[in-house]
Amino acid sequence: MVLTGRSPRGSAGVAPAVDQPSAVLTLGRSLTPSCLGPNEHLAGDLVDRCRELGLSQLLPIDRVWVGVRSTQPDAFGGFHHPNQGYRHVQLASVITRYGRLSDPRLASPELVALDLLRSYSHDCLHWGSFREYRLQDGQVVRSRYGINWRDTRGRTYSARDKDDAVSTRNLGIMMEGATDREARTIAATVADRLGLAGQIAPHDRLAFRDTTGRLEPTDFDHAESGIATRFHLAMAGYEHGVGARYQRFLAEMGGTDAETLHGLIVAATISGDLSGLTGWLDLRHGCGAFRRTFRSPAYTGPDPGE
Repeated sequence: MVLTGRSPRGSAGVAPAVDQPSAVLTLGRSLTPSCLGPNEHLAGDLVDRCRELGLSQLLPIDRVWVGVRSTQPDAFGGFHHPNQGYRHVQLASVITRYGRLSDPRLASPELVALDLLRSYSHDCLHWGSFREYRLQDGQVVRSRYGINWRDTRGRTYSARDKDDAVSTRNLGIMMEGATDREARTIAATVADRLGLAGQIAPHDRLAFRDTTGRLEPTDFDHAESGIATRFHLAMAGYEHGVGARYQRFLAEMGGTDAETLHGLIVAATISGDLSGLTGWLDLRHGCGAFRRTFRSPAYTGPDPGE
Protein backbone atom coordinates (compact mmCIF):
# COMPACT_ATOMS: atom_id res chain seq x y z
CA MET A 1 0.00 0.00 0.00
CA VAL A 2 1.22 3.48 -0.82
CA LEU A 3 0.03 6.45 1.19
CA THR A 4 -0.62 9.27 -1.24
CA GLY A 5 -1.22 12.31 0.91
CA ARG A 6 -0.53 15.58 -0.91
CA SER A 7 2.86 17.15 -0.31
CA PRO A 8 2.73 20.33 1.81
CA ARG A 9 5.24 21.81 -0.62
CA GLY A 10 2.49 22.02 -3.24
CA SER A 11 2.20 20.53 -6.70
CA ALA A 12 5.56 20.77 -8.38
CA GLY A 13 4.01 20.00 -11.75
CA VAL A 14 1.65 22.97 -11.88
CA ALA A 15 3.09 26.44 -12.33
CA PRO A 16 1.40 29.40 -10.64
CA ALA A 17 -0.55 31.75 -12.87
CA VAL A 18 1.58 34.78 -12.03
CA ASP A 19 5.06 34.85 -10.54
CA GLN A 20 6.42 38.35 -10.05
CA PRO A 21 10.09 38.86 -9.15
CA SER A 22 11.08 41.05 -6.23
CA ALA A 23 14.64 41.57 -7.43
CA VAL A 24 17.08 40.68 -10.18
CA LEU A 25 19.09 37.59 -9.16
CA THR A 26 22.74 37.87 -10.10
CA LEU A 27 25.21 35.08 -9.42
CA GLY A 28 28.69 36.21 -8.47
CA ARG A 29 31.97 34.35 -8.36
CA SER A 30 32.05 33.56 -4.66
CA LEU A 31 30.28 30.88 -2.65
CA THR A 32 30.38 33.05 0.45
CA PRO A 33 26.95 33.90 1.92
CA SER A 34 26.41 37.43 3.18
CA CYS A 35 26.35 36.30 6.83
CA LEU A 36 30.04 35.33 6.91
CA GLY A 37 32.91 37.60 7.81
CA PRO A 38 35.56 38.63 5.25
CA ASN A 39 37.90 35.79 6.25
CA GLU A 40 35.33 33.11 7.00
CA HIS A 41 34.89 30.43 4.34
CA LEU A 42 32.64 27.45 3.77
CA ALA A 43 33.97 24.06 2.75
CA GLY A 44 32.58 20.58 2.37
CA ASP A 45 30.06 18.56 0.40
CA LEU A 46 27.39 21.21 -0.16
CA VAL A 47 29.82 23.85 -1.42
CA ASP A 48 31.80 21.42 -3.55
CA ARG A 49 28.71 19.91 -5.18
CA CYS A 50 27.09 23.28 -5.88
CA ARG A 51 30.30 24.45 -7.54
CA GLU A 52 30.37 21.31 -9.72
CA LEU A 53 26.80 22.01 -10.86
CA GLY A 54 27.55 25.63 -11.77
CA LEU A 55 25.93 27.30 -8.75
CA SER A 56 28.26 30.12 -7.73
CA GLN A 57 26.43 31.27 -4.58
CA LEU A 58 24.60 29.68 -1.70
CA LEU A 59 21.31 31.03 -0.43
CA PRO A 60 22.27 33.74 2.11
CA ILE A 61 21.55 32.57 5.64
CA ASP A 62 19.75 35.84 6.40
CA ARG A 63 17.18 34.78 3.77
CA VAL A 64 16.45 31.51 5.65
CA TRP A 65 13.71 31.65 8.27
CA VAL A 66 13.58 28.66 10.64
CA GLY A 67 10.54 27.96 12.82
CA VAL A 68 11.51 26.25 16.08
CA ARG A 69 8.41 26.57 18.30
CA SER A 70 4.65 26.38 17.87
CA THR A 71 1.72 26.97 20.19
CA GLN A 72 -0.21 24.20 18.40
CA PRO A 73 0.15 20.98 20.40
CA ASP A 74 0.10 18.75 17.32
CA ALA A 75 2.64 20.74 15.24
CA PHE A 76 5.42 18.50 13.90
CA GLY A 77 8.24 20.23 12.03
CA GLY A 78 10.70 19.16 9.41
CA PHE A 79 11.05 19.00 5.62
CA HIS A 80 7.41 17.92 5.17
CA HIS A 81 5.84 20.50 7.49
CA PRO A 82 2.86 22.24 5.78
CA ASN A 83 3.46 25.38 3.74
CA GLN A 84 7.23 25.53 4.06
CA GLY A 85 9.86 25.67 1.35
CA TYR A 86 11.43 28.19 -1.01
CA ARG A 87 9.55 31.40 -1.88
CA HIS A 88 10.53 32.65 -5.35
CA VAL A 89 8.92 36.06 -5.01
CA GLN A 90 10.52 36.81 -1.64
CA LEU A 91 13.81 35.07 -2.53
CA ALA A 92 13.67 33.38 0.85
CA SER A 93 13.42 29.95 2.44
CA VAL A 94 10.90 29.04 5.18
CA ILE A 95 11.72 25.84 7.05
CA THR A 96 11.09 24.26 10.46
CA ARG A 97 13.16 22.10 12.78
CA TYR A 98 12.32 18.40 12.79
CA GLY A 99 10.21 17.16 15.69
CA ARG A 100 7.42 18.28 17.98
CA LEU A 101 7.36 22.06 17.79
CA SER A 102 5.47 22.39 21.08
CA ASP A 103 8.42 20.77 22.88
CA PRO A 104 11.62 22.88 23.14
CA ARG A 105 13.74 19.78 23.65
CA LEU A 106 15.51 18.23 20.67
CA ALA A 107 14.52 14.57 20.70
CA SER A 108 17.07 13.72 17.99
CA PRO A 109 19.71 16.46 17.51
CA GLU A 110 21.48 14.48 14.77
CA LEU A 111 18.30 14.14 12.71
CA VAL A 112 17.36 17.79 13.33
CA ALA A 113 20.72 18.82 11.88
CA LEU A 114 20.46 16.49 8.87
CA ASP A 115 16.90 17.61 8.12
CA LEU A 116 17.96 21.27 8.22
CA LEU A 117 20.88 20.48 5.93
CA ARG A 118 18.56 18.77 3.46
CA SER A 119 16.09 21.66 3.53
CA TYR A 120 18.80 24.29 3.12
CA SER A 121 20.56 22.38 0.31
CA HIS A 122 17.23 21.87 -1.45
CA ASP A 123 16.34 25.54 -1.28
CA CYS A 124 19.84 26.68 -2.31
CA LEU A 125 19.26 24.90 -5.62
CA HIS A 126 15.82 26.44 -6.04
CA TRP A 127 17.24 29.88 -5.26
CA GLY A 128 20.05 29.48 -7.80
CA SER A 129 17.94 28.02 -10.62
CA PHE A 130 17.55 29.85 -13.93
CA ARG A 131 14.50 32.12 -14.20
CA GLU A 132 13.27 34.34 -16.99
CA TYR A 133 10.56 37.00 -16.85
CA ARG A 134 8.52 38.94 -19.39
CA LEU A 135 6.11 41.85 -19.37
CA GLN A 136 2.58 40.67 -20.13
CA ASP A 137 -0.60 42.75 -19.85
CA GLY A 138 1.21 45.29 -17.71
CA GLN A 139 2.57 42.69 -15.29
CA VAL A 140 5.94 41.01 -14.94
CA VAL A 141 5.38 37.24 -15.08
CA ARG A 142 7.78 34.33 -15.01
CA SER A 143 7.97 32.79 -18.47
CA ARG A 144 10.61 30.19 -17.68
CA TYR A 145 11.99 28.35 -14.68
CA GLY A 146 14.93 25.99 -15.10
CA ILE A 147 14.09 23.65 -17.99
CA ASN A 148 10.38 24.47 -18.03
CA TRP A 149 8.56 27.13 -20.07
CA ARG A 150 5.18 28.83 -19.80
CA ASP A 151 3.45 30.17 -22.92
CA THR A 152 1.55 33.47 -23.14
CA ARG A 153 -1.63 31.76 -21.93
CA GLY A 154 0.08 30.43 -18.81
CA ARG A 155 0.32 26.80 -19.93
CA THR A 156 3.52 24.95 -19.08
CA TYR A 157 5.66 23.01 -21.54
CA SER A 158 4.78 19.61 -20.10
CA ALA A 159 1.45 18.25 -18.93
CA ARG A 160 0.64 17.27 -15.37
CA ASP A 161 1.22 13.60 -14.48
CA LYS A 162 -1.79 11.41 -13.81
CA ASP A 163 -2.43 10.84 -10.12
CA ASP A 164 -1.59 7.14 -10.37
CA ALA A 165 1.58 7.63 -12.46
CA VAL A 166 4.60 5.60 -11.35
CA SER A 167 7.02 7.60 -13.51
CA THR A 168 7.03 11.24 -14.59
CA ARG A 169 7.11 13.16 -17.82
CA ASN A 170 6.43 16.48 -16.11
CA LEU A 171 9.34 18.93 -16.04
CA GLY A 172 8.25 20.48 -12.75
CA ILE A 173 8.29 17.10 -11.01
CA MET A 174 11.63 16.32 -12.65
CA MET A 175 13.28 19.49 -11.37
CA GLU A 176 11.82 19.05 -7.87
CA GLY A 177 12.93 15.41 -7.82
CA ALA A 178 16.41 16.28 -9.08
CA THR A 179 16.76 19.08 -6.52
CA ASP A 180 15.77 16.86 -3.63
CA ARG A 181 17.91 13.97 -4.83
CA GLU A 182 20.90 16.32 -4.58
CA ALA A 183 19.85 17.53 -1.12
CA ARG A 184 19.32 13.98 0.17
CA THR A 185 22.68 12.88 -1.21
CA ILE A 186 24.42 15.69 0.65
CA ALA A 187 22.64 14.73 3.89
CA ALA A 188 23.50 11.05 3.35
CA THR A 189 27.19 11.85 2.77
CA VAL A 190 27.37 13.76 6.05
CA ALA A 191 25.46 11.05 7.92
CA ASP A 192 27.78 8.33 6.65
CA ARG A 193 30.92 10.30 7.36
CA LEU A 194 29.86 10.93 10.96
CA GLY A 195 28.36 7.48 11.51
CA LEU A 196 24.97 8.85 12.51
CA ALA A 197 22.79 5.92 11.47
CA GLY A 198 23.41 4.09 14.72
CA GLN A 199 22.50 7.15 16.78
CA ILE A 200 18.96 7.53 15.45
CA ALA A 201 16.14 6.39 17.75
CA PRO A 202 13.76 3.72 16.35
CA HIS A 203 10.80 6.10 16.02
CA ASP A 204 12.94 8.49 13.93
CA ARG A 205 14.41 5.94 11.53
CA LEU A 206 11.74 6.41 8.86
CA ALA A 207 12.49 10.14 8.77
CA PHE A 208 16.22 9.37 8.71
CA ARG A 209 15.78 7.12 5.66
CA ASP A 210 13.72 9.82 3.98
CA THR A 211 16.29 12.55 4.73
CA THR A 212 19.15 10.45 3.38
CA GLY A 213 17.29 9.13 0.31
CA ARG A 214 17.00 5.52 1.48
CA LEU A 215 13.26 4.92 1.60
CA GLU A 216 11.93 1.55 0.50
CA PRO A 217 8.47 0.84 -0.99
CA THR A 218 7.53 -1.15 2.11
CA ASP A 219 8.28 1.78 4.42
CA PHE A 220 4.72 3.06 4.00
CA ASP A 221 2.87 -0.24 4.33
CA HIS A 222 1.65 0.80 7.77
CA ALA A 223 0.80 4.30 8.91
CA GLU A 224 2.52 5.59 12.02
CA SER A 225 0.35 6.44 15.00
CA GLY A 226 0.53 9.51 17.22
CA ILE A 227 1.51 13.10 16.69
CA ALA A 228 3.75 12.48 13.66
CA THR A 229 1.02 10.78 11.57
CA ARG A 230 0.34 13.77 9.31
CA PHE A 231 4.07 14.31 8.83
CA HIS A 232 4.51 10.69 7.71
CA LEU A 233 1.49 10.95 5.40
CA ALA A 234 3.02 14.05 3.81
CA MET A 235 6.35 12.23 3.52
CA ALA A 236 4.63 9.34 1.75
CA GLY A 237 2.79 11.70 -0.59
CA TYR A 238 5.99 13.50 -1.53
CA GLU A 239 7.86 10.25 -2.12
CA HIS A 240 5.03 8.86 -4.24
CA GLY A 241 4.46 12.04 -6.24
CA VAL A 242 8.05 13.25 -6.62
CA GLY A 243 10.93 11.07 -5.40
CA ALA A 244 9.81 7.66 -6.67
CA ARG A 245 8.51 9.03 -9.98
CA TYR A 246 11.80 10.80 -10.64
CA GLN A 247 13.79 7.66 -9.81
CA ARG A 248 11.67 5.67 -12.25
CA PHE A 249 12.13 8.33 -14.93
CA LEU A 250 15.91 8.19 -14.56
CA ALA A 251 15.86 4.40 -14.85
CA GLU A 252 13.65 4.49 -17.96
CA MET A 253 15.49 7.25 -19.81
CA GLY A 254 19.01 6.85 -18.42
CA GLY A 255 19.44 3.14 -17.80
CA THR A 256 22.95 2.46 -16.55
CA ASP A 257 23.78 6.14 -17.15
CA ALA A 258 20.99 7.41 -14.89
CA GLU A 259 23.42 9.38 -12.72
CA THR A 260 24.79 11.16 -15.79
CA LEU A 261 21.27 12.09 -16.85
CA HIS A 262 20.52 13.38 -13.35
CA GLY A 263 23.60 15.60 -13.38
CA LEU A 264 22.63 17.05 -16.76
CA ILE A 265 19.13 17.85 -15.51
CA VAL A 266 20.41 19.68 -12.43
CA ALA A 267 23.06 21.58 -14.39
CA ALA A 268 20.52 22.66 -17.02
CA THR A 269 18.06 23.75 -14.32
CA ILE A 270 20.70 26.01 -12.79
CA SER A 271 22.25 27.44 -15.96
CA GLY A 272 19.21 27.52 -18.24
CA ASP A 273 21.36 25.96 -21.00
CA LEU A 274 19.67 22.77 -22.21
CA SER A 275 22.15 21.93 -24.97
CA GLY A 276 23.96 19.27 -22.94
CA LEU A 277 20.71 17.65 -21.79
CA THR A 278 18.95 17.69 -25.16
CA GLY A 279 22.09 16.49 -26.96
CA TRP A 280 22.46 13.56 -24.57
CA LEU A 281 18.79 12.61 -24.97
CA ASP A 282 19.11 12.81 -28.77
CA LEU A 283 22.06 10.42 -28.73
CA ARG A 284 20.20 7.95 -26.50
CA HIS A 285 16.67 8.23 -27.87
CA GLY A 286 16.86 9.87 -31.30
CA CYS A 287 16.68 13.41 -32.64
CA GLY A 288 14.04 15.59 -30.97
CA ALA A 289 13.80 13.35 -27.90
CA PHE A 290 13.15 16.22 -25.49
CA ARG A 291 10.18 17.50 -27.47
CA ARG A 292 8.70 14.02 -28.01
CA THR A 293 9.10 13.10 -24.36
CA PHE A 294 7.86 16.23 -22.62
CA ARG A 295 5.95 18.67 -24.84
CA SER A 296 2.24 18.96 -24.08
CA PRO A 297 -0.16 19.36 -27.04
CA ALA A 298 -1.68 22.33 -25.22
CA TYR A 299 1.60 24.26 -25.06
CA THR A 300 2.04 26.92 -27.77
CA GLY A 301 5.42 28.46 -26.90
CA PRO A 302 8.96 27.81 -28.14
CA ASP A 303 11.03 24.66 -27.86
CA PRO A 304 14.57 24.58 -26.39
CA GLY A 305 16.99 26.40 -28.66
CA GLU A 306 14.34 28.37 -30.51
